[in-house]
Amino acid sequence: MNLPPPSAEHIAESRAVRAALRRERLAARIALDDAGHATLSSRVEASLAALLDTLPAQTLAFCAPVRREFDAGPLVARLLGRGWRAAMPVVVAAEAPMVFRTWTPDAAMTVDRHGIPIPQGGAEVTPDVLLLPLVAFDARGFRLGYGAGYFDRTLAAMVPRPLAIGVGYELCRVADIHPEPQDIALDVLVTEAGVFRPGD
Repeated sequence: MNLPPPSAEHIAESRAVRAALRRERLAARIALDDAGHATLSSRVEASLAALLDTLPAQTLAFCAPVRREFDAGPLVARLLGRGWRAAMPVVVAAEAPMVFRTWTPDAAMTVDRHGIPIPQGGAEVTPDVLLLPLVAFDARGFRLGYGAGYFDRTLAAMVPRPLAIGVGYELCRVADIHPEPQDIALDVLVTEAGVFRPGD
């Protein structure tokens, strides 16, 4: 039996819930003081390093941190010394999948239309592992970002799909983000509390 599509009222209610979750969790993250942020970041880095140490050296993509996000840069720089390659996502058009430009610690940087640091140049590559920042996430592996849908469009277009790792803090965890049809669940979640797979 085919289920009827969700009503306009249901969609509007779901989006209002998601917008409220985004505001609340983002405010909680931004409110972290320097000491609290440093402590959580150190623990997240330890969790993420433990996971990545189980993988062979390959190409990893990550984002420059904004709004008190975890900064993966120092960990990624260390991985480069062990044979990994690194890249950052770059928005080329609002409704298109992102591309990934190579990154090194001395790469020339610029900022995109949202004020996020990105490599100014560099070859385009396809990552094997993708670190995604979390504004909010739930136990099923669905995430809320800033609402533009860049990562979902990009993951949907990538074949084969990279290992998608959500990286954030436990204060971002919620019971349910109310995913929409275009939302793509992540493969792994990493916080200061450890490494989790959806359904654990």
